[in-house]
This record gives sequence, structure tokens and C-alpha cells, in this order.
Amino acid sequence: MSSLRCIAKHPTISLVDSSTSLRELKQIHTQLLANGLLNDPLLLGQFVAAIALNNPSNLDYSNQVLDRCENPNVFTLNSIIRAHSKSSTPQRSFHFYNKIQSAAHLSPDNYTFTFLVRTCAQLLARETGPSVHADLMKHGFEHDPHVQSGLIYMYAELGCLDSCHRVFAGVSKPDLVCQTAMVSACAKSGDVVFARELFDKMPQRDPIAWNAMISGYAQCGQSREALNLFYLMQLEGVKVNEASMVSVLSACTHLGALDQGKWAHAYVERNKLRMTVTLGTALIDMYAKCGNMNKAMEVFWGLKERNVYTWSSAMNGLAMNGAGEKCLEIFSLMKQDGVQPNEVTFVSVLRACSVVGLVEEGHEHFESMRKVYGLEPQLEHYGCIVDLYGRAGRLYEALNFIDNMPMKPHAGAWGALLNACRIYRNTELGELASRKLVELEAKNHGAYVLLSNIYADSKNWDSVSNVRRIMKSKGVKKLPGCSVIEVDGEVHEFFVGDKSHLRYGEIEAMLGEISRRLKLSGYVANTNPVLFDIEEEEKEDALCKHSEKVAIAFGLITLREGVPIRIVKNLRVCWDCHDVTKMISKIFNREIIVRDRNRFHHFKDGECSCKGYW
Repeated sequence: MSSLRCIAKHPTISLVDSSTSLRELKQIHTQLLANGLLNDPLLLGQFVAAIALNNPSNLDYSNQVLDRCENPNVFTLNSIIRAHSKSSTPQRSFHFYNKIQSAAHLSPDNYTFTFLVRTCAQLLARETGPSVHADLMKHGFEHDPHVQSGLIYMYAELGCLDSCHRVFAGVSKPDLVCQTAMVSACAKSGDVVFARELFDKMPQRDPIAWNAMISGYAQCGQSREALNLFYLMQLEGVKVNEASMVSVLSACTHLGALDQGKWAHAYVERNKLRMTVTLGTALIDMYAKCGNMNKAMEVFWGLKERNVYTWSSAMNGLAMNGAGEKCLEIFSLMKQDGVQPNEVTFVSVLRACSVVGLVEEGHEHFESMRKVYGLEPQLEHYGCIVDLYGRAGRLYEALNFIDNMPMKPHAGAWGALLNACRIYRNTELGELASRKLVELEAKNHGAYVLLSNIYADSKNWDSVSNVRRIMKSKGVKKLPGCSVIEVDGEVHEFFVGDKSHLRYGEIEAMLGEISRRLKLSGYVANTNPVLFDIEEEEKEDALCKHSEKVAIAFGLITLREGVPIRIVKNLRVCWDCHDVTKMISKIFNREIIVRDRNRFHHFKDGECSCKGYW
């Protein structure tokens, strides 16, 4: 008989549910003992299982009851193993597995191993997992569909995709549970191509499979595919849960697809999905990283519950969008609310101080991490302090801070100094920072490009030429610029110099109109950073075709007047594009929001929120 089949529960045992308090549990226990019911091994097993599985907070009590049981059956021990596999003490599962193995009258069954592999997955037990696999094979359960599904899930959690494939290959007729486990494993491990092949072949797909595929696409950066699959999910009438929506919002965040993010938010409200802390935080992050901080903060203040990640997400959005003072205000409110800041919180705090130029206050916050909150500053925090000094023009203090870091300075610290040298045109320090950065990341094209621009600004063309030669000899190539813009819920990508868009003729005409109006307003192209060995007119043409300018032109011909143009770019915005976008915002009376690799730029009335430092 299966260890999970049992006679009907006694009415008294049926009183034990998820809401039973420890006091009530003891009363029920007393009644069962008084009536002599726990002398029956089956009823004792039911009672232990009911305690263990209904309320995790009563798990210790179920262990105490089990300790008084002379000969527990497999059903009882499996229930305890199962309860521990989902608890904060999953390692205790093995203690009860050993009880099964050491008892002469007991033998583990398929459920034992199904729960044990779950334990290994939760513990990320790279050595124990294969041992459990060997044990279950020894007992002949390697072909049980529940065990196979559990193994696939376990190996996925352990990051052993090859083992997942081996287990799946041994399944003669994979059922829905096993297929779903494999789709989840491949999607989680980044093999979304194979996961999608399996997914498309499934005769039936449960919400877990849909969620796994959408999450897999979102985590791999294939955000368009994630949103397309979510749309298909809607067409097929599959019930959407919190996990799906968090992945969808993550995809919208990556693309900067505000319209689709708004639709996802409306879907949550329309279908009355519970606004959990995780879902609320994902919404805040989406709105913040799409440049709509008003909506992000509206969601933030509307949440009934907030944890440290919710506060930190709001603060990070404010800092990224240039609202440093507001970020620091939120930090004060967070502390008043009794929420303990973590390492992520302090990245936002230090960025906020940098944005508003509060060098001393930023340094105080940095020191408070260790002294007040017992948090050890990480590399990213050190990079923030370098950026803090650099933005304020205190370059040698930034260098001194790097030299005194307790660990080897990372690329982020040297990169922040190099960028500051570019802003303040310090060639000597720029050369040092670039050299250090290249030592750490030999293929970092940004280091070469920034140094080249420093030389170009000072008209040192020999040095510019030398940097280009070094890049060529080392095989370092500048990544092509790519800008993304969303129009009417559809995402459009533009690459530098690419003319493949269906409406490129209209885009080119608008670029010509932009150029005409810019020149009438006195614009002169900043061609220094462009390759110096081409004619000046060609340089201007090369600048004109930068991806964000093409995206802006597309926005001007497709978006209604008064609608902000929102662009996401994969690289740092160049100086010329920055100057041009400021002028376009004034000439065309349009708000333009650009999220580049480092931060947000809110262009309005000829000004930018970054105040010329990025």
C-alpha cells in the first residue's frame, strides 16, 4: 500500500489545520491521549503528519510527538521529511530518512525520494543530490514519474543542466509534470531554445510551464519573446499569477516599454491579483526604469506592506532619475518606519548624494554602513564614492580613495575616475585610470573610447591615433549603439547607421528637418570624438545617424504632440547627442527621456536633469 494512502482521518485529528495555535494543538493532543487513540500507529501517524504539514510553526511539536512513537510507519516519516523539505530547516529531512533506513521493518518508497530531492534542491546540495539519486536508483525508483520530475527540478536548482537532460532522456513517456519540470529546468538554466521546443510540443501546458518560459526569456534578456508569450498566454485563457506578472514587468523594465508595463499594471488591477510586496516592488521598479517616477511613487505610497527591497527600489529610481534630494528624504522615512537598510539601499543613498553633490554627507553615509548598521561596504559602494568625488571635480581625492581601498580596486572604481577625467579634461589622470581599467578588462571598449575622447578634446590627434591602433591590434571593437523606443505598445529598435526600418524614408526626412532647425538655432556639431581621419561633413553625417537621434526622429513622426519620447540606449550617450537632444527638446517643445547605460536623462526646455555629468 502507498505510504500516502491512509484510512479516513479521525474527527479530532481533522481539527488540526493551518490556523491551529500551539495551545489548541496541545488540547487536541491531550484529548487524543485521554481517549487512547494514539495507541493506534495509523492514527498517531496521521496526527504527526497533520501537525507537520498544516502549520510550519508547529513543526518542532510534531517532532516531539514523533519522538514518543516507538515504531513510526513510512507514511509518518515521509510526512515529516516533506514538511522539513519546505521549511527553514530542510537538512532535518535526512535525519528522518536515516530513521527509515535504520528500521528493519521499513523501506523508503517513491514519495520518500520525491521529498528528499526537493530537500537537496532547497539546500543547493551539490554533493548530497547525486548521492540521493544513487540511493533511489538502488531502490528501483529511477523510473517513477514523480521522482524523475523531482530530479529534473533538483538538478536545475543545482545548475546541472546536463544531468537534467540525462534524467529526461531516461523517461520513456514523459507526463505533463515531467515535461513541465524539464521546461522549467532549461528555462531557468538559460537554455530557452530547447525549453521552447519542449514547450511547443507539450499537448497540454499548465501555468507552471507558461511561467517558467516567460521567466526564462525575461532572465535571459529576451524581453520581446517574454511579452509575446505572455500575449499568447492571454489568448489561450491561461490563468495568470503573481510569478507571471513579475516576469512580464521585468521584461517591460528591460525594454523600457512603459505602455506595456501600464497594461500589465491594469491587468493586475482588473483581475484583482493580490498586490504582494514582490509584485508591488516589481511595479515600482518598472515605472522607475521607464522614467515615470510619479507613477512609481504612486504605487509605492499605495502599498499596504513594504520591505527593504520596496524602499530601496523606490530610492534607486529617484537617484537614477536625478531626484537625489527626494531619495534622501525617502531614506529618512524608511529609517523612521523601522526598516533596516541593506547593501542595496546604500547604493541608492550614495548615488543620490552624488547626484546633488553632497560629498561630505555621502562619505558619512558610507562610514555609517559599518559603524551603525554592521554592513561591510562592497565594491559597488566604493565605486559610488569615487563617482561622488569625481562628479564634484575632486579627482585627486578620488584617486587617493581608490589607492586606500581595502581590496583590489575594480573596474567600476577606475571607470568612474576615467569618466570624471573626461568631464574635467584631466589627461594625466585619465591615462592612469584607462591603463588600470584595461589591465582589469582588456576588452573594455569603453575605456579606450573615453581615453580617445579625452585626447580628442585636447586636439592630441597622435594619441587618438595610437589608441585606435591599440584597439585594432587587441581586437577591441566598439559596441554598435542601439536605441529602443516604444510606440503604441510596439517596441522598435534602431542601430547606428541602420536603414532597415519600414519607415526609414520618413525618419530620414525628419532627421533632415531636425538638422535644418538645429543649424538655424546656431548648432555646431561636436565632431572631436568622431574618427578624425574622415572629412568634417562625413563626421557630422556619422553623428546624425547615432541610434538615439534616429529613435528621436521616429518618435517625433509617430507620437502625438505632448507625449514624452522615451528611449533606452545600450551605451553611454555621447556629448554631441546630449547637446542635440537638449536643443531638440526646446525647438520641438517635447520632453525626451533617455535611459543610457549609466542613468536617466530627462530633457526639457533645453535642459537635462543630469546637469552635464553622466
